[in-house]
Amino acid sequence: GEVLKNLNKFYKRKEIQRLGAENGLDARLFHQAFISFRKYIMESSSVSADLHIILNDICCGAGKVCLLGHVDDLFPFFLRHAKQIFPMLDCMDDLRKISDLRLPPNWYPDARAIQRKIIFHAGPTNSGKTYHAIQRFLSAKSGIYCGPLKLLAHEIFQKSNDANVPCDLVTGEERVYANEDARQAPHIACTIEMCSTNTPYEVAVIDEIQMIRDPARGWAWTRALLGLCAEEIHVCGEAAAIDLVTELMYTTGEEVEVRNYKRLTPLTVLDYALESLDNLRPGDCIVCFSKNDIYSVSRQIEARGLECAVIYGSLPPGTKLEQAKKFNDPDDPCKILVATDAIGMGLNLCIKRIIFNSIVKPTINEKGEKEIDSITTSQALQIAGRAGRYGSSFKQGEVTTMHRDDLMQLKEILSEPVRPVKAAGLHPTPEQIEMFAYHLPDATLSNLIDIFVSLSQVDGLYFVCNIDDFKFLADMIQHIPLNLRSRYVFCTAPLNRKEPFVCTTLLKFARQFSRNEPLTFDWLCRHTKWPLAAPKNIKELVHLEAVHDVFDLYLWLSYRFMDMFPDAVLVRDIQKQLDDIIQVGVCNITKLIRASQSASAPGTAEVVSEDFPFSRTKRDTRVVSHHHGAKSTEALSIAVEVPTERRTRNLKAYRSATRQEDLKSHGRGSLANRLLREGLLTQEMLRQLESEWQDQHRNGREGLGSKRDDQNNPKETGKKKK
Repeated sequence: GEVLKNLNKFYKRKEIQRLGAENGLDARLFHQAFISFRKYIMESSSVSADLHIILNDICCGAGKVCLLGHVDDLFPFFLRHAKQIFPMLDCMDDLRKISDLRLPPNWYPDARAIQRKIIFHAGPTNSGKTYHAIQRFLSAKSGIYCGPLKLLAHEIFQKSNDANVPCDLVTGEERVYANEDARQAPHIACTIEMCSTNTPYEVAVIDEIQMIRDPARGWAWTRALLGLCAEEIHVCGEAAAIDLVTELMYTTGEEVEVRNYKRLTPLTVLDYALESLDNLRPGDCIVCFSKNDIYSVSRQIEARGLECAVIYGSLPPGTKLEQAKKFNDPDDPCKILVATDAIGMGLNLCIKRIIFNSIVKPTINEKGEKEIDSITTSQALQIAGRAGRYGSSFKQGEVTTMHRDDLMQLKEILSEPVRPVKAAGLHPTPEQIEMFAYHLPDATLSNLIDIFVSLSQVDGLYFVCNIDDFKFLADMIQHIPLNLRSRYVFCTAPLNRKEPFVCTTLLKFARQFSRNEPLTFDWLCRHTKWPLAAPKNIKELVHLEAVHDVFDLYLWLSYRFMDMFPDAVLVRDIQKQLDDIIQVGVCNITKLIRASQSASAPGTAEVVSEDFPFSRTKRDTRVVSHHHGAKSTEALSIAVEVPTERRTRNLKAYRSATRQEDLKSHGRGSLANRLLREGLLTQEMLRQLESEWQDQHRNGREGLGSKRDDQNNPKETGKKKK
């Protein structure tokens, strides 16, 4: 007891905490090291003689005028123990230097060796800002276009070659050369992660610069802006990023010329909501923020004898383009579009009116937590701006909401100024992680990343991007013997970790790669059960989309490990065939929804739950911003574990309610359905409320039963009265 009391006294001393910090132990590490040190002393059958003597002196001298020992004397032993559990303490100075991210401009000496001209084309959607930058790109002797999506890179690649300016296409999964002999063309259109910072160009175009603040991908825009070796850098995006870009360029000694653009066609926010799908008109686009809503709305449109195109994020690019083409074709009977915010960029659509089905959207915050919150002004403007595109058959655009209650809030959101972009994303490079691994050879890649982020220093203009996806993959393949560089590449693979089939495939790829066995076309066909048939229900369509992602993953790895993934050409061919199969499924999506609902096929509930925010069976904590009106917000933390049987039952009930729902009856029907539809209540919260209600109901009945027992027992009743 005396030893424990003195150890706790040691822990609380400010001088000891200061000494710990000087030796690399921040508050978190200091606490963890102390817990381990205390456990070692209290639970070990014996300790070293010198530590035993110190502890004896401290305990025996406690309370005496002439102290034999002082708790501070424990520090050398504590530090020795801390270095055993945190090996990086021995090389902390080196690690701090490696993870110092305060001067990113210095990482690109080639760009710093030239004086670049920075031109910022600022304006809203449909203002012609990118058009003017692309005109300069086409007139240059050499150039590079960097965009956020494969679709955008492909569009510029097409435009450039159509204008007789030879241009190559470079994405993570694809290389297309303008020259038949595969010689590199002077112009390149690429996804932003693929841009080269070593090749000199006359002109570079960086599109959608506001994405420099993106928690996951912002680092790619930072790298392009600071590192591209081009005489002219044309930056396109929202005016909200002007100040940050100007400040970043100030640190490189480069000036920014700003060119402002206004929208080319008028955009009107209507004074009335749609309220019923009976009020749809040709050229309408209903924007939903979950696949479930896409399914529900498209089914209800079909029930009214109308045909609709469908676009959402997980569809292959080819299918998105086909659906866009179908909607844009004046001779096609399809005049309505149902889409997610995937239409915000990358597709040219002839939309007359944007209708927000909801104005709340599930998002991931900077801590990696899921949230439901109202869409931001930036998101609302990006989506609403798709209406009335310049050069289309609609000379002006309109925007409204599905529900009357949402319209006032949408107007408030659109009238607010876009929040300025405050910081640019950064991400540790493979070289930095390799240097960390040299100092910490026994640490896992996931631990190396954690230590890097905890020690990294950034100034106010930057932040370290979210690395949860990277760590997830690092932990998943940790048991597979790979060298560090290969392991890093596998962990940066672009995949959705919510897709179990794709994650399992990556694991199999890594395992076979580690055995030095090439991943052949035949192996991939066996694993994916190719050839595949057209989908009969939604579950099968979702699986086909996952198989398409697996083919993408193979192609992505084939450009990094050509010898181990040798059949890229064959895989690209079957991926195109799969794209056609998925297109057939999407064209018949309402039939697939009907088949899923009427057959109640096994796993259908899982398909619905996969997309509905926060409907998981694992114990998990989520932050939900619950909006009621424009100004009122309430943060709720929910941690619940829902039995699979009850979860399935509730999902079936939800589907049943969705089938019977008619948007004309907005404002009537059950309160739960209305709150779900408006995004004010999630399925998880509904289940929690149901569970609490059942518990209270059960307790009430038990209390009533015991009361009856008391009434039937005279002795007990007498005691109660006394």
